[in-house]
Amino acid sequence: MNEKPKPSTPPGTVGQIDSIAAVGPEPLRGKIEIVDYDPGWPLQFTREADRIRAVLSSAALAIEHTGSTSVAGLAAKPIIDIVLAVTDSAREETYAPAIVSAGYRLAIREPEWFEHRLFKRTEPAVNLHVFSDGCPEVARMKLFRDWLRSDAADRILYEQTKRLLAERDWSFVQNYADAKTEVITQIVARAHASAGRLQPDPGTGADRE
Repeated sequence: MNEKPKPSTPPGTVGQIDSIAAVGPEPLRGKIEIVDYDPGWPLQFTREADRIRAVLSSAALAIEHTGSTSVAGLAAKPIIDIVLAVTDSAREETYAPAIVSAGYRLAIREPEWFEHRLFKRTEPAVNLHVFSDGCPEVARMKLFRDWLRSDAADRILYEQTKRLLAERDWSFVQNYADAKTEVITQIVARAHASAGRLQPDPGTGADRE
């Protein structure tokens, strides 16, 4: 994988969001919706993963169900988060046309944050995050997911945090996501400690759910 620029903390202000939006920021119209866990979410992920594999074939190096909908019993926004690893996420021409043909649209382009690309689909509601193969953010997202699946205390803490923040008014979903960063960083630190690994720089990741 080509060396990328040093990642920065994901954006939170309107100006920052404007600077990375491929189409334009989407203001929230109402409150953040948090619903109880739906046992049908894993099936929705499987169907979407099959759809993505069908159009990308071998270009899809890994497809992972991440975010709160991937954790049984955890309340979440009813949007399936999927992480797709490709050879080089900066080379959109190698994967973006195929993804668009499957009913997605490019919503966010972040060259300074691991060359992240975000595609969205509405039926069903999906956030598709694209990173280069081997990107450390993918490992962090999987670690966070796996830890929440196994640790009831942090799962409860995270759900309580989300429900409290969802009661507030936000201009953009990313503002709500940024507000969860402190709790997420604490949980990831415990996950790393449990795994016997060093904790990464907390500025290298934030929730994208």
